[in-house]
Amino acid sequence: MRMYDLILKKRNGEELTTEEINYFIDSYTKGKIPDYQASALLMAIYFQKMNRRETADLTMAMAHSGDVLNLSSIEGIKVDKHSTGGVGDTTTLVLGPMVAALGIPVAKMSGRGLGHTGGTIDKLESFEGFSVEMSEEEFISNVNKIKLVVGGQTGNLAPADKKLYALRDVTATVDNISLIASSIMSKKIAAGADCIVLDVKVGEGAFMKNKEAAFQLAEEMVSIGKSVGRNTVAVISDMNQPLGYAIGNALEVKEAIDTLKGKGPKDLYELCLTLGSHMVVLAGKAEDEAHGRRLLMETIENGKALEKLKEFVRAQGGEDTSIEHIENLPRAEYITPVISDKNGYVGKIHAERMGIIAAELGAGRATKEDIIDLAVGLVLVKKVGDKISKGDTLAYVYANDKEKGEKAVNNILNNYEISVERAEDIPLIYGIVK
Repeated sequence: MRMYDLILKKRNGEELTTEEINYFIDSYTKGKIPDYQASALLMAIYFQKMNRRETADLTMAMAHSGDVLNLSSIEGIKVDKHSTGGVGDTTTLVLGPMVAALGIPVAKMSGRGLGHTGGTIDKLESFEGFSVEMSEEEFISNVNKIKLVVGGQTGNLAPADKKLYALRDVTATVDNISLIASSIMSKKIAAGADCIVLDVKVGEGAFMKNKEAAFQLAEEMVSIGKSVGRNTVAVISDMNQPLGYAIGNALEVKEAIDTLKGKGPKDLYELCLTLGSHMVVLAGKAEDEAHGRRLLMETIENGKALEKLKEFVRAQGGEDTSIEHIENLPRAEYITPVISDKNGYVGKIHAERMGIIAAELGAGRATKEDIIDLAVGLVLVKKVGDKISKGDTLAYVYANDKEKGEKAVNNILNNYEISVERAEDIPLIYGIVK
C-alpha cells in the first residue's frame, strides 16, 4: 500500500477503504509517513469530504492508535459528558456530582484550558491538593467507590489525533466536520465510557459559529457513536453569551458550589438538567428525560449532590472544606466594578472576547506551558436582556495585577452592547440529536 495512491484516490473524490484508513493512521502515528504526505491527504479530505463510514473508520483507527481504557470492571453503565468548549462552561463540576449522586458511574477524562475556553482540570485545581494524576487501577477504584472520577488525559490516549490535530492547525484543515467529529469521538471512545452525552456549543464564544454547522457536527458525532456501539446523544446549546456569570477558575468553582446549593445561575442549572437527564436515561435509571430531570433536582434539594462533590474532591486529594468555606478558595487582590456609562438594555455580550479578557488577566493560557492564576477572572452582573441605567455595575474584574485589571475594565465596557430597546431572549437549547 502506498500513501501516494491514497492521496490520489481521495483527491479524485473516491472513498477510502477501512484498510487504507487504518494503514494511514497506523503508519503516520509510527512516523513512517512524512508530514507533507499526511498534509496532502488532509487537504484532499477537506475538499472532497468523507462519508459516515469513512468518518467512523477514521475515528476508530485514531481511538486504537494508543491506549484504550478498559472500564469493564466498573459496575453499572458508564456515562461521560463532553463539551465542545465555551466561556464560563462549568457544567462538569455541577453535573458530575448530580449524576453520581444517583449511583450512576461517571468516568471522565478531561483536559486543561487553552485560549479563551477554560479547562475542567484547571478549575478543579482551585481545591488545594486536588490531583488528576492516578493509575488506571486508582481511576477504576474511585469510580466504583464514589461513582465519580476526573482524570487527566494520558499522553498515549489517541496519540494519532494529537499528531494530526497539530498538523491540521498549521495547514488550514481544522474546519472540516469529519475531521472535527473524529478528533472528539476518538478520545471519548478511547476513554472507555458506554454512553456519551455531547454538549455542542454554538455561537460567538464557541468553535461552531452557526446553528447549521453545529447540528451537522452533532449528527456526525452521534452517528459515529452509534456505529461503534456507544449510545450517544448531542445537545446543541447557546454560546452567544457566557454561561452563568463567572469566567475564571476559582470563580467558576464558587458558582458551581452555589448551583449545587440551589443558588446558582438559572442558565447553568437548566443546561445541567438537560444534559444530565439524557445521561440518567442512557444509564437506565429513568424512564424518560422528564423523570431524569426530577431525579436530578432531588439531588440538589436533598443535598446529596453537594455531599458527592465533597466526597469526590477528598478522594482526589483536594481540600474539601472550601466547599462550605468558599473564602478558602484562591482570591484575587483587586476587585473592580465595571460601571455602565449608558441607559438601555444589554443587547449583546461578546462571549469570545470575554473569555480572552479573562485569559489576559491570567485565567487562561496562550501556550500549553503558561502558568495560570486560579484566582483571577470576571463575574458578570448583567446578561442579555437586562435593563441598564447609567451608573449600574455590569461586571466585576478580579485581578492580581492592577494594570491588567484596569485594562480589563475598559475592554469589558467595549464588549457590552447597550441597546435602546430590549432584544429577544437568546434560546439556551437549540435542539437535541439522538
